[in-house]
Amino acid sequence: MTKSGLSVTGADTQVVKNSLAQLNGTKSVLDLMSAPAAITSWRVDEKSNSVVVEVNKNVRDAAADKWIATAKSVSGAVQVAEVTESPTPLYDLRGGDAIYMGGGRCSLGFSVTGGFVTAGHCGTTGTAVQGFNRVAAGTFAGSVFPGNDYSWVRTNANWTPRPWVNRYGGANVIVKGSTQAAVGSQICRSGSTTGWRCGTVQAFNQTVNYPQGQVRGLTRTNACAEPGDSGGSWVAGSGFGQAQGVTSGGSGNCSSGGTTYFQPVNPILSRYGLTLTRG
Repeated sequence: MTKSGLSVTGADTQVVKNSLAQLNGTKSVLDLMSAPAAITSWRVDEKSNSVVVEVNKNVRDAAADKWIATAKSVSGAVQVAEVTESPTPLYDLRGGDAIYMGGGRCSLGFSVTGGFVTAGHCGTTGTAVQGFNRVAAGTFAGSVFPGNDYSWVRTNANWTPRPWVNRYGGANVIVKGSTQAAVGSQICRSGSTTGWRCGTVQAFNQTVNYPQGQVRGLTRTNACAEPGDSGGSWVAGSGFGQAQGVTSGGSGNCSSGGTTYFQPVNPILSRYGLTLTRG
């Protein structure tokens, strides 16, 4: 009792079986153990005074049970919680980055809802695609070449569309829209072979007669490009925020210069009912 007659109650205390140092020590031992795929994670949980091991019950197997038994032999503090999903790494889709199709390489054009657009000659419908890091990204959901030179790739859940274009050595360009630049305007492109290159718009609606056949509706520029840049982003406008198209082909290289053509992006979006990812 205090002098005022009021009771004073102290904070509740609880003696725990495992100290925090012991729990962290147990987790450190588990960190050294190679885990099978069904084991999704483990963590120190102070509330339950335990080290919680999560296992995907949908794919739990003998290897997982053996690992759990070994973990429990390390410490009685180990508890098991069943989950229904397994985590996977998440990656960003960015214009100008490399994409891989078997033994070939192109460049990503622009992110759209559910995937990205690129050149049609980079892959036929159903072709599997890997991202810049060689991790499976998705498949070509639609592709046209020749006639036009465009395609789109439907990506898996590991990849997140971003409104970015790789400026190679500078901050990412943020895509704001897709308003077409006028003839004579400055325009820049991003590609996985030669990076960021600039020039001017020289003409619209040009038909190019490639060895594989005619491609119509291309835009002509004097910015250079090389093999592997195909499909990469073309941008113009304030801050280069307006998406223009994806690299189709051309002549010359980035040592001697030349002419490069791109497939305008708006017809690609219209053809497949796609929505450009914007910042």
